Amino acid sequence: MDNQEPTMSSTAYDFSFKSIKGEEMIDLSDFKGKVMIVVNTASDCGFTHQYKGLQSLHNSNEDLVVIGVPSNDFGNQEPAGNEEIRTFCDTKFRVSFPLAEKSLVKGKDAHPFYQWVREELGFVSGVPRWNFHKILIDKEGNAVTGYAALTKPGSKRLKRKIDSLLKL
Repeated sequence: MDNQEPTMSSTAYDFSFKSIKGEEMIDLSDFKGKVMIVVNTASDCGFTHQYKGLQSLHNSNEDLVVIGVPSNDFGNQEPAGNEEIRTFCDTKFRVSFPLAEKSLVKGKDAHPFYQWVREELGFVSGVPRWNFHKILIDKEGNAVTGYAALTKPGSKRLKRKIDSLLKL
């Protein structure tokens, strides 16, 4: 979708993020047939240690991909620029999953993906209230549910849901 405006018939595959690396894009359609976890991240947050668990999830199954979306929407906890964020993630957590450039994830100016998720899942599951809110996307590109920051990447609840989506 060129303008990335959410519509009722949209799937996650209609959206893309600019990569933190600059010129390349992260097209969610490149992950057709995979379960995706799209998570808004921050480097100076009490939940930043979740990068380790997210990397572990990303490595756990070739049909599962984590996509990190750095955001400064909560508590000014991602004040750095894209290059500094990338260096932090590389050196501190050896993040190898795709990272988008810093983006807005809430409000009327949120990235179109997050506007779509809000429409699909509603305010409770679809709108991040803090950093490290995880959005699950099934193998067909449908938004399934969201998990707040308190749900750790290694939690049984999240892993059970991921496993059930991987089996479909």
